[in-house]
Amino acid sequence: MAPYVPGEQPLPGEKVVKLNTNENPFPPSPRVLEAIRNIDGEQLRRYPSPKADAFRDTAASVHGVSADMILAGNGSDEILAIAMRTFLGPGETLAYPDPTYSLYPVLAESCETRVVTVPWETDWTLPVDALLGTSARAIFFANPNAPSGTLVPRSRVRDLALAFDGLVLVDEAYVDFADDNCIDLVRELPNVAVCRTFSKGYSLAGLRFGYAIAAPALVAEMNKVKDSYNCDAIAIVAATAALADQDYARGTWSAVRAERKRLSVELTRRGFAVIASQTNFLLVSCPGGKAAEQYQALKRKGILVRYFDKPGLADKLRITVGTAEQNDALLGALPG
Repeated sequence: MAPYVPGEQPLPGEKVVKLNTNENPFPPSPRVLEAIRNIDGEQLRRYPSPKADAFRDTAASVHGVSADMILAGNGSDEILAIAMRTFLGPGETLAYPDPTYSLYPVLAESCETRVVTVPWETDWTLPVDALLGTSARAIFFANPNAPSGTLVPRSRVRDLALAFDGLVLVDEAYVDFADDNCIDLVRELPNVAVCRTFSKGYSLAGLRFGYAIAAPALVAEMNKVKDSYNCDAIAIVAATAALADQDYARGTWSAVRAERKRLSVELTRRGFAVIASQTNFLLVSCPGGKAAEQYQALKRKGILVRYFDKPGLADKLRITVGTAEQNDALLGALPG
């Protein structure tokens, strides 16, 4: 099987402007570091809470749901893997619109699950009828989508879920930078699950923590196949502190949105075609279609962006929205 290919990571001590893997450019909440410093040896000597109960209680309060609707995981990637093992088996079908998060087919193949992809409709509209026509047992999609950065309206997701009798998993990894989300659908519909991560909005990509929000019956089934102690004690404490500090997190999201707008305007002025984004990155078509050349030119100048050598994406770059200083460095390295 072909493995998932992560974004390039700089070597220790290597000085680069890292705009290729969509981390939040700002540090995590000070409460996170304080919480980690206050961990005592007894918490590390013992096994952690099997279901991350302290985190579940905080998440339930923040999102207005009950704690039995929260499933914690070792990054949202583990949540996706748990959902795959729970709702799909060998020979069954997973459907998703393409292009999207490239981990989905890797997880499916590891479970011997069949994959059917359908193209997005014009302007990255969710292809509801085509997805329903796949006879899939589950439908996954990122919303906002990666790598396009586009958002499917909640009403269209609802239409899909109402017409589908399997699981609809909405991967909201980037939703903290968007104008809407699908949590209301989880309260209303028993076959919708929402997946969240701390890697983007909460500046904790190095921690590895994510969670699902779904009807209690779905969470109960997913709990059956997760690892016994899948979240470590440090991650539980840190993620709980991060989620509780909504004022700090929202401040970083606002700053990213402002820089996203500025960067979009400046790239457009330089001849790039920029897709309107609801994430902390921009997918841009390069002038003359020379994305590979531009990627290498930026890399030689110490600036990392993401290039996908795939049909439909080979003329594009995905650029993480950084701090004002990082974005200025990027713009200064581009022609125009």
